Amino acid sequence: MSPVPGGGQPTIVSIARQAGVSIASVSRVLNGLGARRETVERVERAASELGYVPNAVARSLKDGRTRQLTFALPDIGNPAYVAMVRAVQGVTKTAGYRLLLHSTDAVVDDELAVLRSLGDRTSDGLIICPIRVTDDHIDALTCAAGPVVVMGSLPSGVPVDSVRADSVTGAALAVRHLHDTGCRRIGFINGPSDTVPGRNREEGYRAALTECGLAYDDALVVETGFGIEAGARAAGELLGRRPDAVFCANDQLALGAARALHARGLRIPQDVAVAGMDDSVLARSVWPPLTSVDLGSTERGRRAAELLVERLDGTAPIPRGTTATAPPRLVVRASTALPTENTRST
Repeated sequence: MSPVPGGGQPTIVSIARQAGVSIASVSRVLNGLGARRETVERVERAASELGYVPNAVARSLKDGRTRQLTFALPDIGNPAYVAMVRAVQGVTKTAGYRLLLHSTDAVVDDELAVLRSLGDRTSDGLIICPIRVTDDHIDALTCAAGPVVVMGSLPSGVPVDSVRADSVTGAALAVRHLHDTGCRRIGFINGPSDTVPGRNREEGYRAALTECGLAYDDALVVETGFGIEAGARAAGELLGRRPDAVFCANDQLALGAARALHARGLRIPQDVAVAGMDDSVLARSVWPPLTSVDLGSTERGRRAAELLVERLDGTAPIPRGTTATAPPRLVVRASTALPTENTRST
């Protein structure tokens, strides 16, 4: 590599000197504006020799695009969100965008700050997963300075694209399955009920109980956080109320519940069946493997990224406010007994 006179980073001036061409020629080549083949080769060779790296920020100032997208998610440690990140990045990378990750910890003010940061032009667009949707969210989404796709549910009429999970149907699938195995005292470990996932999963739980002819019992429901330790504590509370099954609002809660059961010498599913939601990598990593509802994390991540890229590239003919929903799917594993294996009486 030839040194840059005076040290420092190579510039178009030093490249022009190295290549033996004019500064204007270097500028044309580096900006893809065309030049004679011999000139292009000389400039590219000189740039390589000097270690020139194009200034992406300067380029973005010129065309108004950063070629960067932001994905703001509430819990970067949750395997369901990790699956979404991989799916989003697969789409954005193919489309020529870098992906920036921002963990909000489900803090409303942080989510609002990310939405408003679109006006700073550090990112061309945003995918965001708010688990609470406030009036401030609606205002910020409606006034966003760039395209936004919400991963989750929005009130009808909000002109923002969203990709949601059908948690109501998914929760009902799990509860009906537990009933079909003979369970009659089906406990429920839920996340905060003031969140969209918490409300929807409770709605599905209640609907399935009614459909199965079971009465809702407050004593069999514990509201907590969405993490593993919260699941263990909640299961400890429930066990004194003698449930024969525990349905958990996500796989992290279910993993915590399973740990609490094992710690007390209880067998899964012979003593207490356990089911979760998300069908994350956790469901396949515990023993016994966890029955879980697949809410389409990968599919939702992919569709959200596609919608955002389509908006940015002007290839989306559909109206703003488009909603896509991933259908849930129950994945039965050994943590719940099949009817032929263990049918409990009422």
